[in-house]
Amino acid sequence: MKLIYVGDPMCSWCYGFAPELKKVVNHYEGKLSLELVMGGLRPYHNESMASMKEFLTHHWEQVGKASGQKFKFDILNRKDLNYDTEPPARAIVCAREIEAEKEHAFYDKVQIAFYAENRDLSKSESYHSILSELEIDADRFDERFCSEEMKEKVKEDFQKAQYLGVRGFPSLLISTDDNRDPQVLSKGYVKHAQLLERIDTILGK
Repeated sequence: MKLIYVGDPMCSWCYGFAPELKKVVNHYEGKLSLELVMGGLRPYHNESMASMKEFLTHHWEQVGKASGQKFKFDILNRKDLNYDTEPPARAIVCAREIEAEKEHAFYDKVQIAFYAENRDLSKSESYHSILSELEIDADRFDERFCSEEMKEKVKEDFQKAQYLGVRGFPSLLISTDDNRDPQVLSKGYVKHAQLLERIDTILGK
């Protein structure tokens, strides 16, 4: 049995949902595993951060108010940086390939790096401090991050999200039987208490 989380490191509601997801995962530790799927919010997008400033500011303020998560808004003035969500999604897949058990922690820290610290997630070196903190080999990461193999691998995640029928992020599903399609637990931002109730009902508690 497992939880399947479909999100994106540059999805603001996913960032807002992060503390709630962590509480759910911790609650079912040893009972339900967690699979991350990168949904592909705006992969290969070529609009600059600055051109989307008004749109993103509105959403980020909403998320901050609802979740209490901290945001830094300086990056929204960057005309030289595109709002392309493929590189950070690829970074998550790279971390998964190197040390799968650290993928969720890496994902959480990448979200913080973008929203709270405004790092440019298109560059491999932007992840180095996170890699160091989690003791993930940076040389192996850099090699994979720039590889065609990982660019194809992340597309597999995007395709899996579509196969699961996910159209918005964050989405949380539960798989209790290999012969049945996963059930949708939530779409969008949901408090962990509601999720625990839904999961317990499915588990027959």
